[in-house]
Amino acid sequence: MTRRLLSSLGPLAALLTATSSHAQPAEITVAYFLEWPLPFEKAKVEGLFDQELGVKVNWRSFDTGVAMSAAMAAGDVQISVSQGVPPFITAASAGQDLKVVDVAVTYSENDNCVVRSDLEITKDNAQELNGTTVGVPIGTAAHYGFLKQVEHFGIDLKSLDIVDLAPPEGAAAFAQGNLDWVCGWGGSLRRNLEHGNVLLTGAEKEAAGIRVFDVISTTGAFAAENPDLLAKFLKVVNDQNAAYLAAPTDFVPVLAKDSGLDEQATSESLATFTLLSVEDRLSADWLGGGVQAYLKSVADFFVSTGNIPASLESYDAAVDPSFLVAASKL
Repeated sequence: MTRRLLSSLGPLAALLTATSSHAQPAEITVAYFLEWPLPFEKAKVEGLFDQELGVKVNWRSFDTGVAMSAAMAAGDVQISVSQGVPPFITAASAGQDLKVVDVAVTYSENDNCVVRSDLEITKDNAQELNGTTVGVPIGTAAHYGFLKQVEHFGIDLKSLDIVDLAPPEGAAAFAQGNLDWVCGWGGSLRRNLEHGNVLLTGAEKEAAGIRVFDVISTTGAFAAENPDLLAKFLKVVNDQNAAYLAAPTDFVPVLAKDSGLDEQATSESLATFTLLSVEDRLSADWLGGGVQAYLKSVADFFVSTGNIPASLESYDAAVDPSFLVAASKL
């Protein structure tokens, strides 16, 4: 698979030549999440992106991947790091020209729904959630996981009072006792667990077909006009991943400060993340076909549940691993 992907460097080289007339932008803006400590943030803090890319890199934090899509559509953001799959699908299915160029992280244990402890509801009596109120960030990975868990347990979706809340807002409402259950990730998930319990563990979710990972995305126009810049960006991200895996404790203090978490919470979050190797990400299971197939399955599921009006016939054009291949050769 890696050899087949390397063949795409020919078209990429042609694209580099064809777009040489485009002046490199003086600066770009990159979207990311607070309370979501990933190794790239060390390079962010140390100014390595500016140094390696040769442009000023502005960083803008978001609460949801849906907001990231909107910012990219408006031209305010050029790259989104760790955007959830469902927000990407929603935007791409509506016609927004977005590209998945890398897999940022997988995290089945760091995205979940939590039920209030005093309800005494577990996976064994989950149908007692019929008629309850739940806080869900609509259009996100947490929303997809919520819908799949509802389907898995046979809960009547129409009986639920679903409130669209970003994870921090949902955590606050949950702590105040205004929700029976709530879905979210990162720091919000940890706060939710102080007041409740999950229905399924990460491993149980995966067994139920609930795959949780984030992507690095960009607009089709930015990718076409700045392939070399995008490859350099991915190289910095992947160099930081490799450095973190070699010496994780060196990263914790910096990531804690930048992400808005204390060091213990940062270490706990990092422990739930899996950073795939470049070889794995370029394999048939991921960017070599698996991601494309998964985007289609999630999109079709969203159509069946009435969350998007229609899916694309194929999401192959929405995934372009050639920039990651180029980055691996820099």
